[in-house]
Amino acid sequence: MDANQPKQEHLLALKVMRLTKPTLFTNIPVTCEERDLPGDLFNNLMKDDPSTVKGAEIIMLGEMLTLPQNFGNIFLGETFSSYISVHNDSNQVVKDIQVKADLQTSSQRLNLSASTAVVAELKPDSCIDDVIHHEVKEIGTHILVCAVSYTTQAGEKMYFRKFFKFQVLKPLDVKTKFYNAETDEVFLEAQIQNITTSPMFMEKVSLEPSMMYNVSELNTVYKDSDRSSTFGTKTYLQPLDTRQYLYCLKPKPEFAEKAGIIKGVTVIGKLDIVWKTNLGEKGRLQTSQLQRMVLLN
Repeated sequence: MDANQPKQEHLLALKVMRLTKPTLFTNIPVTCEERDLPGDLFNNLMKDDPSTVKGAEIIMLGEMLTLPQNFGNIFLGETFSSYISVHNDSNQVVKDIQVKADLQTSSQRLNLSASTAVVAELKPDSCIDDVIHHEVKEIGTHILVCAVSYTTQAGEKMYFRKFFKFQVLKPLDVKTKFYNAETDEVFLEAQIQNITTSPMFMEKVSLEPSMMYNVSELNTVYKDSDRSSTFGTKTYLQPLDTRQYLYCLKPKPEFAEKAGIIKGVTVIGKLDIVWKTNLGEKGRLQTSQLQRMVLLN
């Protein structure tokens, strides 16, 4: 193609928007002392600002929600959702339209299109809409590749692509320690740290044992007929805070008599962690099979 040849404009326009919940607007207060030159001017402006909380204008709380301005980051274990729209900006009917959405990671390329069927025709000022969902299972750079192909009224086949890059980050740091009792019991301590920049609601942290064990959760306090969490009524994990969970694994009755076999078992089970961030966005992580050191006689 001649470098001086003008670039051909497409008849269709592609728009891609990530579907995510809004965030609370953070107000940045500007204040001064009454004896300073502005006097109470700044305070009055903040009181009239609709984004501030009445009576708490100077503590950076906000009443308004803001929509995300870009794809932003997403955490491992969360669901990536995106809205894809192809609009016919021309004054002619376009035929044989096909829209594809692929997600490129460092290890694979996944097709996310809800439908790969070819649309026979698209009239002027009409659009094709699609919503895709994908639970992210890899950290690192992800690229959403959206491709559109169609045929003009003159029979010319057209094709174009757009790329949208976003990062998948690790939300939690999980460390485990095993303690072997004199009996066949095994105690597991799981240390879970929130390495995001926002508070995290810990909805569930459980241990799924291997087939040879039953598990007892030791994260509950019993008082009379009541039971409560050792972490209290607040189940939020603040940024960089760490919480320890404790579990006791006992051999199932059919394996308890086979002490030699139990002592040689290294696979204990895996942790299942469910959390919510921001305004209720849910994420889930499962660790790989946890293994302990083999007990030697």
